[in-house]
This record gives sequence, structure tokens and C-alpha cells, in this order.
Amino acid sequence: MCGRYNIIDDPAIHVLLDILGIDIGPLPTRLNIAPTESVPVVHIHEGRHQLSEMRWWLVPHWSSGPSQDYAMFNARSENIEKSRAYQGPFKYRRAIIPASSFVEWQKNEDGKQPVMIEAKGKALAFAGIWDYWSDGTQEVLSCSIITTEASKSFRSIHSRMPVILEEQNFESWLDEKTPIPDVREMLVPYGKTLVATPVSKNINNSRVKELPQPIDQPIAI
Repeated sequence: MCGRYNIIDDPAIHVLLDILGIDIGPLPTRLNIAPTESVPVVHIHEGRHQLSEMRWWLVPHWSSGPSQDYAMFNARSENIEKSRAYQGPFKYRRAIIPASSFVEWQKNEDGKQPVMIEAKGKALAFAGIWDYWSDGTQEVLSCSIITTEASKSFRSIHSRMPVILEEQNFESWLDEKTPIPDVREMLVPYGKTLVATPVSKNINNSRVKELPQPIDQPIAI
């Protein structure tokens, strides 16, 4: 799963945005982002790439409105086409959610240890879905991050991981005309090296808006 992530206004995140055709100048750094918070999301609007702020917890267009009754900040790739909430967005409203790093909790003898995950020298492009909800007076754009089973090297940290897209798949992922069998092929564990760093448990508190502090040496996974 993916329950926290970070966006840092640095060259790596701007390289990713440039590849996606987004030029907005400085992107505010956001640390220890938690579900239901507002996050920047790249999607297609009127045939062009657009960066929009969205609630990180999907609100289906047919629902009665924002709710936390069900955990909808992550969408499991295995069930995405079976879910009433996810199947429409998966076909027609796919998104890319930029990130500098994310946090997973590794089980150990002392409970769960938060671990910050990065790709050395580059930003991450999470595969996402989005939806639009309105009751005529209020409007909500919202999103979910798609997760999949962990790669073999990642399983020492967690059994699941976000779907991280490769650059060559950005356009076809966002394009609603891409055949669904081709889209399904992108829902795979990340195959390149990531860097995992155990960090302070301070970030367990979502109100702590700071970069996770390392407590041990990073390792490549």
C-alpha cells in the first residue's frame, strides 16, 4: 500500500513535470502527505495535460459525497475493474501522481518501522485514477494511487507497493483511448532499483510535516 508520501520542490520533480508537459514554476514542497489531503495530480483535460489539486481519497461521482467509511486512497490493481468505484475511472480517468518519495511500514520485532523509499536521482510517477463529484453547489476532484504486489526485492519491506510508471508509458497511461489490455500490462511491480531508508517514527503522526529523519543507512532494493 501507500499511506504517506513526499513532494520536494527540486530539479528531479521538475524533470518529471517537464516530461509530462507541465510548467507551473515552483511546486510547493509537501511533507508527510496523508490520505484526504490535497495533492497535485496530472490528468487530461480538454485534450491537454493539466495539473490539478485533488483530494487523496477517491469520491465516486455517483456517491453521496466525501466520506471516510471506506479506505479509497489506494486502489488494488487486482480488483480495479471489479469495483464500482474504480472501474469507470480506470477506463476513462487515469492520472499520474508525482512524488519524491513514499513511506512503507516494515514489520519487525518492535512493531512496524517506517521506511522511506526513493529512486536515486529521479522523481516517481505513481499510476492513479481520479473522479469528479458535485452536488450542484460543491465540487470535489479526488484521486487514488493504484497499488500492486511488491517486487521480489521490495518484499522485505512490504507485500505491496504503488504502481510506478516508466516514462515510455506516460502518454498511453493518460490517454483514455489506449486499449485496456495495454493499460493492464502497466500494472506491474517496479522493476528498477529503489533506495530504502529507515526513518524516525515521528512521521507516524500525520500532523508532523517534516522530511522523515533517517535512523539508519539507506540500502538498495
